[in-house]
Amino acid sequence: MLKKISTRLALMTLGIVCIIAFSFMLWAANTDSAIMDELAHIPAGYGYVHNLDYRLNPEHPPLMKALAMLPVLFLNPTFPTGSDAWQNQVNAQWAVGTEFLYQSGNDANAIIRTARIFPILVTILLIILIYFFARRLMGDWWALLPATLFALSPNVLAHGHYVTTDVGAAFGIALATFFFLKFIDTPSTRHLWYAGLAFGIAQLMKFSAPLLVPLFIFLAAVLWIRDVAGHWNGSEHRARLKKFIAAGWYYCRNVIFIFTIGYVFIVYPVYFIFTAHYPAAKQASDTVSILNSFGGGPTPAGQSCHGSRCLADLDIWMTHNPVLRPYAQYMLGVLMVLQRVSGGNTIYFLGHVVGSGGWIYFPVLYLLKEPIPTLIIVFLALALALWGIAKKTIAARGRVKKIFLDYLGVNFAEFAMLSFIALYWGYSMHSTLNIGIRHLMPTIPFIYILAAGVWKRWIAKIYLPTGVFTPASLAAAARSFFVSAIKYIFLVILIAWLFIETAFAAPYFLSYFNEFGGGVAGGYHYVTDSNYDWGQDLLRLQSWVAAHPKVDKIAVDYFGGGNPSYALGAKEVDWSSSKGNPADHGIHWLAVSVNTLELATQPLGQGQTRNASDTYAWLTALRPVKSGMGNVPEPDFKAGTSIFIYHL
Repeated sequence: MLKKISTRLALMTLGIVCIIAFSFMLWAANTDSAIMDELAHIPAGYGYVHNLDYRLNPEHPPLMKALAMLPVLFLNPTFPTGSDAWQNQVNAQWAVGTEFLYQSGNDANAIIRTARIFPILVTILLIILIYFFARRLMGDWWALLPATLFALSPNVLAHGHYVTTDVGAAFGIALATFFFLKFIDTPSTRHLWYAGLAFGIAQLMKFSAPLLVPLFIFLAAVLWIRDVAGHWNGSEHRARLKKFIAAGWYYCRNVIFIFTIGYVFIVYPVYFIFTAHYPAAKQASDTVSILNSFGGGPTPAGQSCHGSRCLADLDIWMTHNPVLRPYAQYMLGVLMVLQRVSGGNTIYFLGHVVGSGGWIYFPVLYLLKEPIPTLIIVFLALALALWGIAKKTIAARGRVKKIFLDYLGVNFAEFAMLSFIALYWGYSMHSTLNIGIRHLMPTIPFIYILAAGVWKRWIAKIYLPTGVFTPASLAAAARSFFVSAIKYIFLVILIAWLFIETAFAAPYFLSYFNEFGGGVAGGYHYVTDSNYDWGQDLLRLQSWVAAHPKVDKIAVDYFGGGNPSYALGAKEVDWSSSKGNPADHGIHWLAVSVNTLELATQPLGQGQTRNASDTYAWLTALRPVKSGMGNVPEPDFKAGTSIFIYHL
């Protein structure tokens, strides 16, 4: 009875945490303008569900975009299928997005806000999934810790309310891993199917999910070795080989089944539906155009392909096969991601405009954008875990193998999460595509679950006297309880600090940096792009202009998915650095996205170039930049956190 009451109270607490996260995201969703990627994802998703046509945004799987557009169908907006961008151009996602949202007579703000409903719900589902994932490992109440850390993370709240794929990727990977481990714990046909279906759902979220393929193969190999090693010495010599082969076939067969179920029963049907009205001839020509430079370019007639170009040629061939067309579109997305990763991404990072932040990019972002109380929880857990490993290794004295095998037997779920974190972080740090802390989202649930497990073991380690009670043993027990209570209080303080930190950052979650990174107001000094300025403040610029009637005209150099002329009407004049000082044209107000300013004014890294006309030299002459990393001309006002306003 007490157990049931405790479980219900824990679930009620989880509900409160979810309500808080939902409220924060809804607030931000209703006040943020369209960010850059939404300008592409929204029209693409609408094309999938309304037209069953996948010609837009093939570099991302469809599920999050399609879910986001389901409620938008009830708005019955006009979709520009008659435009040249839709009919003739190749993957003209940005042009179609502009036409759909801002030039077709639709209510752009209503579409954007409605589209954000499902991403918010998926984020809430992920919080719940984290709780149930952790509950299997640490019980009802401790499972609340990783769920709360995730629910109150400003980075999660930022990207959880946008029509993007990052939180969806975290959900899919956590779901697939959860059911994979469930099958390992309790093998059955039903759990095998759950694991396969969850794997397929993950593949429809983001093209980081294919990393589950090498992960599951690796985990199966580890389980194979664990099982064989555990019974090797106790088996007869003639039986060893038989057991070795049988165990290997068991894990190999099941991993193949999981992949097959996911790709056949989830990926193929969804891509089949969303390519149903995508003309085969256009799909083929679009694929040829998109992959034109892949792997060194087209294979000359009469010659055989070489290296990675063979993948492009195979994909092009598949577009001509009516049965394989859905898989061809899926494969095109994977190849586009590989192509983009090899090309890098121009960003402002730590005082320079660079093509890649290098291997330090993601570690630095994590340290600057993760709340300090969360950093304390994670890094204290890491230190405690490493200290425990060191002590066990020293005490092992030649029994390391047995200790590791015992660890795999008891803590395989923990090993699986650690393996994914190592794989994903290693791949990301090696990659040249540095697109923001959002890219790390799939690892965040596992980091929090692992940290919570360490804290539980640390806090709950209480000395209880056995045998005859003595004054010394009772004093030791009292000290142990007191120390444990202090640890609990410390953890409660950290959670309260996290809540206050997040509440003060609201609703500017995208621009959140911790105190080390300059806070919400100063994070742009270190890095911009989707870490700080993704175009989320255009509606706030609209409100600022409305509140300042003396502004008759304003020049706007905006970076994002919004549309300044749609938001500001006749008062807006499209601007850029190359046009010079607006005051020379009778316009005495200038609004510039800080991402644009950083890219225009900061020193160039190796291999980077820009035109002299794009440096905003006339603005820095009027407003000299103070010394220090990432400083830009001091604005007179700000719209939100990311649009700087100058009175000229």
